[in-house]
Amino acid sequence: MQCKALRDSAREIQSFDVAYFMASVDTLEDNTAFAAEHEAGFPILADPTKEMTGAYEVLMDAGFANRWTYYIDSDGTILKIDKETNPATAGRDLTRTMGELGFPKI
Repeated sequence: MQCKALRDSAREIQSFDVAYFMASVDTLEDNTAFAAEHEAGFPILADPTKEMTGAYEVLMDAGFANRWTYYIDSDGTILKIDKETNPATAGRDLTRTMGELGFPKI
């Protein structure tokens, strides 16, 4: 659902001068197949070793990653962490929050 919401909001998201992606603890092969199946127009990073998800402290006790959205500026500063990401509205929420945070438009 979250992948579809981001895919369906691609035009609005890409009006900002940003890079965006999803991350998963699944393998590269699984993420590649998932991205193709859902026609994701953005990268889905694979973190099967859970190094990145551990560094961002998004791992749940069960070993899966929380659906959090990190807003990081061009200097690498984390401006906001949305821990209440709604998969169904993730694309619209992303563009609204980027606007509120002053991310530059193209």
